[in-house]
Amino acid sequence: MDLLQNPFHILNASPRDNCRRIMELAEERSLLHNSSDCEKASSDLTHPRKRLSMEIAWLPGLGPRRTAEMLSILENSASDLIGLDTLTPIAKTNLLAAGLARIPDSTADEVSDWILELAWAFEIVDPEDLCAVVNEERIVSGLPEVREIAAVEAEIDERRRHCRHVIKSALDKLSPRELVKTVTIAVESATGNGEDHGPALIDDMVTDYEVEVHVFLEKEAGNIEMLVEKLRSAATAKQPDSVLTPMVAQLIQVIKNWDSLAQPIQVSAKSRGLDHDASRKVANLVRNMAVELFNEHDKLDIARQLTDVLGEAFAEVHQVAESTAEDASALADIAEERARSLQEERIRDEKRQREITFELTEGLVFKTRLAISPDGITYNGRTRPLDTITRIRWGGTRHSVNGIPSGTTYHIHFGDPRSISSVQLNNEGLYDKFIDCLWKAVGVRLLVEFLHGLKKGEKFHFGGIEFIDTGVTLIRPHFLAQNELVFCGWNEISIWNAAGSFCIGTRDNRKLSAAFSYQEMNNIHVLEAAIRALFKHGGGRLSGLLEEK
Repeated sequence: MDLLQNPFHILNASPRDNCRRIMELAEERSLLHNSSDCEKASSDLTHPRKRLSMEIAWLPGLGPRRTAEMLSILENSASDLIGLDTLTPIAKTNLLAAGLARIPDSTADEVSDWILELAWAFEIVDPEDLCAVVNEERIVSGLPEVREIAAVEAEIDERRRHCRHVIKSALDKLSPRELVKTVTIAVESATGNGEDHGPALIDDMVTDYEVEVHVFLEKEAGNIEMLVEKLRSAATAKQPDSVLTPMVAQLIQVIKNWDSLAQPIQVSAKSRGLDHDASRKVANLVRNMAVELFNEHDKLDIARQLTDVLGEAFAEVHQVAESTAEDASALADIAEERARSLQEERIRDEKRQREITFELTEGLVFKTRLAISPDGITYNGRTRPLDTITRIRWGGTRHSVNGIPSGTTYHIHFGDPRSISSVQLNNEGLYDKFIDCLWKAVGVRLLVEFLHGLKKGEKFHFGGIEFIDTGVTLIRPHFLAQNELVFCGWNEISIWNAAGSFCIGTRDNRKLSAAFSYQEMNNIHVLEAAIRALFKHGGGRLSGLLEEK
């Protein structure tokens, strides 16, 4: 019942008027107004049980003068009712409900202020206090007092239903965007962003709101599910990030759309210690997608984007907020570790670039440039990229005249399967620097490739001698018979250097051996490095060195 439709207003009566006065007022008012309405109003106000409903829907506790003043404000300047004090809770509730029903077009902030004022006013209506106020006025009017508090409570529930209807009607006048904003402001303010249980009328408003937006939320949930499946299919098909990124952006926008509608429901549920089930289901769907994108497709950045938006959109859904916070922390740690690894790799690359960068110019008249860098090896105007070089060898040759040492010539050879370049140097210092760079730039790679090949079962031949992962096959020559092939495991082998060669033989018989010239045979330094490393670390397979790295 609206305040201005109350029989007390129709007859211009006061709760303190007795039955005779009420009937007199009915007769007087019937001369100017509908007589049947006045007769019904008189009947309702003189019947003790019916009257209770009118009393609680009126302005209990206000005298006639104060009542007239409040009604004047309601009819002429309803907005002035906001913030009024010195009213009983039920009188304030009824005035605010009547005012909210009559306010002109307003903004979301203004409507939410009205709703909050009304909700808090109704929240402190106490059945016993209200019963006492009603009985005080009944004593004056000569009507029987209310004995059953349950009757008052029932009428308070009726007032709650009326206020709920008024709030819904006020919201229905707003545009969809303003309606969502109004409800969100009211719920967040009433509950302290979900930290406190709000007034009953706020819960009622959210219940009605949830019914209104249910269809829209279902539609958005369907869109989210469709986009998640689309993203999953694209990721499974190994589509590039240029394809995935727009899908992620679209998914994020739909999640935000969902949140804008579901936010007040989420906050209200949180204030009551609950989670919004529909939001939880949607969030878990997206979270599972984010986890899958990282675990199965290593899409760290996309997983972080989705996790971040989940943390923002579902902060009020406890289960989701907790799991996404853990996910965000884990992904942040992974991102930090990767950033640190990239930095360390960058530092290593810079160090390697410095270590393998060297340049010299030889020749007095016709100068030749020899340079090595991450770009390759340059000699005689030709540059060979490092990853194309498959053969390297080097060594020095000492010279003498009549037994007197006359110097050493240093030779360096490097090339691909089709051609090889040869460099001759006389300066030992420059030779050592270049060889150091060559080994780091090419030798280490060839060594690793050699070990991986052995691990896969490949056989390598140096100077006609066959090497496999577990040993070497040496040749025992026979004067008048076919040479004998003798396989030796690495634990049977010893190695040494002699006359510019790398030598391999059996421990118990060095005659069963083979020599490999450093200057004439390709990649002997690689072979030697592998065998010496095996002897240092131990083991029966050369490829076992890969596990040491």
